[in-house]
This record gives sequence, structure tokens and C-alpha cells, in this order.
Amino acid sequence: MSRLNVMVIPVTPFQQNCAIVWNDETKHGVVIDPGGDLAFIRQGIAEAGIAIDQILLTHGHIDHAGGAAELKDELGVPLVGPHKADRFLLDSLEQTAAGYGLSGARNVVPDTWLAENDQVKIGGVPFDVLHCPGHSPGSVAFVNAAQKFAIVGDVLFRGSVGRSDLPGGDPATLIRSIKDKLLPLDDDVTFLCGHGPASTIGEERRSNPFLR
Repeated sequence: MSRLNVMVIPVTPFQQNCAIVWNDETKHGVVIDPGGDLAFIRQGIAEAGIAIDQILLTHGHIDHAGGAAELKDELGVPLVGPHKADRFLLDSLEQTAAGYGLSGARNVVPDTWLAENDQVKIGGVPFDVLHCPGHSPGSVAFVNAAQKFAIVGDVLFRGSVGRSDLPGGDPATLIRSIKDKLLPLDDDVTFLCGHGPASTIGEERRSNPFLR
């Protein structure tokens, strides 16, 4: 089984976990959620010594997608995801950035929208796409059961869950997404979330106060 490496680069004042994930054998990989601070992301790519095949978005919020247009143009690679229900967020990135006093963000349209049961390749390794609305209408998670690894954006956190008070969010939908899509995964599946430390599905099933 090809081994995947992960480099987490906190970006923007929101300290969002931009991730560079690559195949250790082929030295090909992806950038997930380049929200901003592209200099740090460029440095990470150079340090890893890899080729980036595509950029993936878990959802359309400014801290996850604000740098996607610039990085896509710079690397000349496709932008993939999220679900098309987040188009209104990607269409207003510039306006949202101005409201937060951020610069450099551009509105963007992905080359490919994602939906439930799609697959994406990360360093040639297939990941299933799970549509997990609630934090945003178009949030998606990427799961490889064999690798025991998932990338869940802002849907689920260590000891918490994503906000549901932003435009398009809904608390009941968020909890249903987590319980129907993520908690059925094996206990030993490690997941990377959009902010803060990683965790496992089993740990959150046992101890997350929002899921009891």
C-alpha cells in the first residue's frame, strides 16, 4: 500500500489547517484548503520536494478557499471541490475577505464540483467523497478506509463540531452528517480537521460532548 505523508500548514488569522498530502513513492500530491498565506504553502511544497497534481477544497469559507484562485493559476493545476451547494460562498470570497480585512482573495469556480460517491485521487490513492452539509451546504470529506485516514474540513473537530451559525449552516443537518457519514467509519480512522489537532473517529464517538 502506498504510504501517504501529510504536512499541515496553519494559514490565515483563523489558523486553518491547510494540508499538503503526497505519495511517498511517487512524490505527487495535492494541496487541500489553501485559505491564504501562500508563501508558507509554497515553502511546504518545496520542502517536501513534490509535484502538486490538484487543489482540493472541503468547503467554500474564506479561511479554506481564499488563496485557491491564485494558487491554481500559479501551479497550473485543476481545482476540485467542494459540492456545488457552496458556490455562493466561492462567488463572494472577495467580499467576505474585505469584511475581515484580508487581502489577496479572489472569487473562484472549481474545475470540478464534487458529490456523494465521487472519488478523488491523492497521490494516486483513491479517496471516497462524502457530502457532509451543516457547517456549510457544500462541505465534503475525503475518506480512505484502507489507509484509515480522513480529511473532514470543519465538519468534525477533536472534542467539538463545526459552527452551524454561518450562512447556509444548520445544526441538525451538521449532526446528522456526522452521525450518518463519519461515525460509521472504523474507530481507528484518524481524521485531519480544519482547525486544531487531529483525532480518531473512535475517540470522538466515545467522548465528544456534541455527539451524545
